[in-house]
Amino acid sequence: MTSNLGTANEFIARHIGPRAVDEEAMLTTLGFDSLEAMSAAVIPDSIKGTSVLGSQDGQSEADALAALKAIASKNQLFKNYIGQGYYNTHTPAPILRNLLENPAWYTAYTPYQPEISQGRLEALLNFQTLISDLTGLPIANASLLDEATAAAEAMTFCKRLSKNKASHAFFASIHCHPQTLDVLRTRAEPLGIEVVVGDERELSDVSAFFGALLQYPASNGDVFDYREVVQRLHAANALVAVAADLLALTMLTPPGEFDADVAIGSAQRFGVPLGFGGPHAAYFATRDAFKRDMPGRLVGVSIDRFGKSALRLAMQTREQHIRREKATSNICTAQVLLANIASMYAVYHGPDGLKRIAQRTHALTAILKAGLEQQGVKVVTEAFFDTLTLATGAATASLHAKARAQGINLRQIDATHLGLSLDETSSQADVETLWALFADATPDFADLAAATCVQLPAALQRQSAILQHPVFNRYHSETELMRYLRRLADKDLALDRSMIPLGSCTMKLNAASEMIPVTWAEFGNLHPFAPAAQSQGYLQMTQELEAMLCAATGYDAVSLQPNAGSQGEYAGLLAIRAYHRSRGDSHRDICLIPSSAHGTNPATAHMAGMRVVVTACDARGNVDIDDLRAKAIEHRERLAAIMITYPSTHGVFEEAIGEICAIIHDNGGQVYIDGANMNAMVGLCAPGKFGGDVSHLNLHKTFCIPHGGGGPGVGPIGVKAHLAPFLPGHAALENTAGAVCAAPFGSASILPITWMYIRMMGGAGLKRASQMAILNANYIARRLEEHYPVLYTGGNGLVAHECILDLRPLKDTSGISVDDVAKRLIDFGFHAPTMSFPVAGTLMIEPTESESKEELDRFCDAMIQIRQEIRAVENGSLDKDDNPLKNAPHTAAELAGEWTHGYSREQAVYPLASLVDAKYWPPVGRVDNVYGDRNLVCACPSIESYQDV
Repeated sequence: MTSNLGTANEFIARHIGPRAVDEEAMLTTLGFDSLEAMSAAVIPDSIKGTSVLGSQDGQSEADALAALKAIASKNQLFKNYIGQGYYNTHTPAPILRNLLENPAWYTAYTPYQPEISQGRLEALLNFQTLISDLTGLPIANASLLDEATAAAEAMTFCKRLSKNKASHAFFASIHCHPQTLDVLRTRAEPLGIEVVVGDERELSDVSAFFGALLQYPASNGDVFDYREVVQRLHAANALVAVAADLLALTMLTPPGEFDADVAIGSAQRFGVPLGFGGPHAAYFATRDAFKRDMPGRLVGVSIDRFGKSALRLAMQTREQHIRREKATSNICTAQVLLANIASMYAVYHGPDGLKRIAQRTHALTAILKAGLEQQGVKVVTEAFFDTLTLATGAATASLHAKARAQGINLRQIDATHLGLSLDETSSQADVETLWALFADATPDFADLAAATCVQLPAALQRQSAILQHPVFNRYHSETELMRYLRRLADKDLALDRSMIPLGSCTMKLNAASEMIPVTWAEFGNLHPFAPAAQSQGYLQMTQELEAMLCAATGYDAVSLQPNAGSQGEYAGLLAIRAYHRSRGDSHRDICLIPSSAHGTNPATAHMAGMRVVVTACDARGNVDIDDLRAKAIEHRERLAAIMITYPSTHGVFEEAIGEICAIIHDNGGQVYIDGANMNAMVGLCAPGKFGGDVSHLNLHKTFCIPHGGGGPGVGPIGVKAHLAPFLPGHAALENTAGAVCAAPFGSASILPITWMYIRMMGGAGLKRASQMAILNANYIARRLEEHYPVLYTGGNGLVAHECILDLRPLKDTSGISVDDVAKRLIDFGFHAPTMSFPVAGTLMIEPTESESKEELDRFCDAMIQIRQEIRAVENGSLDKDDNPLKNAPHTAAELAGEWTHGYSREQAVYPLASLVDAKYWPPVGRVDNVYGDRNLVCACPSIESYQDV
């Protein structure tokens, strides 16, 4: 009787899709009698038994939430006036409920298939338009990772485009945020760029610089007129980037109007919680002439096959995949979910609402200043927007102590100065409380408010209009915004509608119980630079998470700082580089990379100051051991590392992984194992135990952080003990060396998702998840192999957690391309698998462990039906040009119009009977990519384009 009295942990069964009876049936299909037997056949003998995860049980959802709540309660929520690029903000409730907490938005994938992504693409186009309007520059991207990363991208952007080709020096204003300067130094050093930090007002000679970064307003609050500085830099053939506060730009002359070449910054204060530093969307805007060189993603306007306006990602925004080691950036992600929050914040408030928020914030700051001066406090800042620097002399330390005793954080500048930053959450009561810190008698607020005026230089007060497009002037009621967000979400396919079978991208369940803590105030309202004593909950959670990830990977130490997989790659190679240099081996700069590698690998190696040597793969997609050994020996004196994905990019466990690691180690190199495919290994084998020195992990893949339509991502690195001293540092961690992100723990506020996932699954559950991911992939491969060749398998005929279907023979026999199959899948209600990577003309499928057998069969049925349609083209039953594949996807508007095709309406939109009850209707037909690239429009088109909305 007592056996049922404990709290039941049903989470593992909720997370894993197939039921016991399904598991048995799938194993029978594959010829195995147990998961253990199948796992033994898939995992190479050389790495079996390397897992150190253990078999501990997980906690129930209720127990895990209670445990995390107790940890979160250790964070102390003070009133913050720290600023420094991070501000309190109100997330409008309809945006919180209908976007941030809505799986239709947070489970969507990157919009590489535009026909099923028109909603999130429109939201991103709104973001680009918002940024372009506020910065006064004609082109903006769809977000970057954080302000410091955007500044580093601006630096290398200026290096490429500046006419001062001989220079290797970049000027960075001393008025920039300190964390930005730290990341600039990290990114500059491997590239041979010298970052010169100084006061731009004291620069007498600017001829030595290829570019410059200015902060507007300055980190200490000053608003400087940069027009003369910009002119002098331009005269010296240098480009100028300006890090600008978006809210301030509603009142200040935009950078584009004083001739800046680039504007970068953060959109955090547009409704995105502090979250201990992230995730937050950064922005990057520039001149139209430079748009082809802009880093990151760019949403553009094209047309579909009916000539209707349609949105898409512009081709050049994935240039790291095309140019590889010659790429100028390894950024392959963005902060889409956060950019969409910021864009909808602007849509909801509109131009007048944003200006009211800015004007009120500025007015309160002006009143605060007037009162402080009345009390005899010396305010150093003259012209300002929302931030003041005070000369507090010997009283500085006692003022900080007094403030903290009242639950208030002031900015620590130095021993004799402190700072105050107000924001949209500030009030009259806050101003009066701050006055009381400095004197017993407080000024009269009403009198000062009546006498205080705008404290911005007249020459820098904005004259140009903002956000005139109708999209920013309609949806101001909650009803209208709610419906707008619903209309956009209904245009898209996300994980809440169907399986997203993308190989290498692991679109698995983001469980509600994992997501709930993200919006807890204890995690969301903490400033990243709050004193450590106030963030003990975060400290405990991150330490526990680091230990969990060490157990899952077999590594000795973890850094959670990198806020994307690409940044994890970069941090990993920097650790290797620093390790070699510490041993006097600074000449080691060769990085071996297999030809099948993800495009970010060679791009990252280039950014880390390494030279890429490509190694061959054999006919089965494995690393060519002979070629690898020959090149390792050839370059042994300069060999720094190998970057290898395991299981391989081709979706198999390579038998020779141990030998590969040994070859590199024997020749003086380090082994970087890309953790993109970790979902096949957790609990089964551990890269830190079978030869890896460092791996990055995609928490947004294996460990359940949602993709958010293309970000947030988190890419922590695990390292062996000898590399631990070279993990990323940060000023908040009392070690600035190697900072790769603006905040010490990167995207800290979404780390509870992974903590919850691992805590609920336990060791046994995590191992089962890996096994089920492998089972599901092999089941799909077995069901489809008689219809489409499976390109690569291991020695036992099995795949890992993904399989590659070869469609190239079908192109020869029918004229049907991989693109045609991908678009036809939309008519079946599916997102296409990964197209043409790592092999052109193929589909890479990864079902994950979260998909039920019913959903796997539904996908297989769709692929089999598509194969039958291809056969009909092959035998002439369907016209080779006018057939359901060439014309896919089919829209409702096409169905209702004049039907001119040689096949029926029913075959077009209901190719399987199951679709009658649950049909997804794409909002546009096939998008014309060539037209879009030739006619790049990257801001909101006229309202007539949205008349169907």
